[in-house]
Amino acid sequence: MKRNFVLSLMSVLAIVITMPGLGQNVNQLNEEEKADGWVLLFSGSDFSGWRQCNGSEMPVNWVIEDDAMKVFTGEGKKPGQGANGDILFGDQKFENFELSIDWKASEMANSGIFYNIRELPGKPIYYAAPEVQVLDNVDATDNKIDSHLAGSLYDMIAADPKTVNPAGEWNTIVILVQDGNVTHTQNGVKVVEYTLWTPEWDELVANSKFLRFPGFTEGISKEGYIGLQDHGYAVWFRNIKIREL
Repeated sequence: MKRNFVLSLMSVLAIVITMPGLGQNVNQLNEEEKADGWVLLFSGSDFSGWRQCNGSEMPVNWVIEDDAMKVFTGEGKKPGQGANGDILFGDQKFENFELSIDWKASEMANSGIFYNIRELPGKPIYYAAPEVQVLDNVDATDNKIDSHLAGSLYDMIAADPKTVNPAGEWNTIVILVQDGNVTHTQNGVKVVEYTLWTPEWDELVANSKFLRFPGFTEGISKEGYIGLQDHGYAVWFRNIKIREL
């Protein structure tokens, strides 16, 4: 009886450790991560380093809730209508890096994670930056195209939807960018792989909605900001950490 209890307890602990965002303190680095060069971009208590894209302050439709950064539908807006609340980590641009973020979507939610952002006056955050999709795959209205599902390189390469946890549950996405080689790893599974600034990349752009985006046709920047999208739905982000390569 005692042996069976111990085995059951070990099984539960194994499940907990492998769940996204669990197995360590939220918004904290362990000693191994510190030694490997990881740094936090969000402390869990304030928005230090973050600001509105093409702005200097944080948009009013972002709050800190349950140790996470939360974006929600802006005042006077309907779900699905952003309130000019796209944000970026404005303290530093990154070139070669590994970025890890936990995200949780509300029902029907849609958002995105951007990298190599080229901030241009009057232009949206997605004008000249690749987007890693954040989505409630089940009920979001933008779930009809495979490359629009969570973890995908938006409108270009689809991620395996079986790797996504449903609305209300945490997911972890890791974006690795090194010398133009990029991978998306979702909840421990590599789901997308591509290389920037190649003929293959140009073909992806040519077959996407970004074909007529000058920011894409001119070429994605070699470095840029990390950013998060306000798409008019409630989405939470935490454990935002990065290490330069």
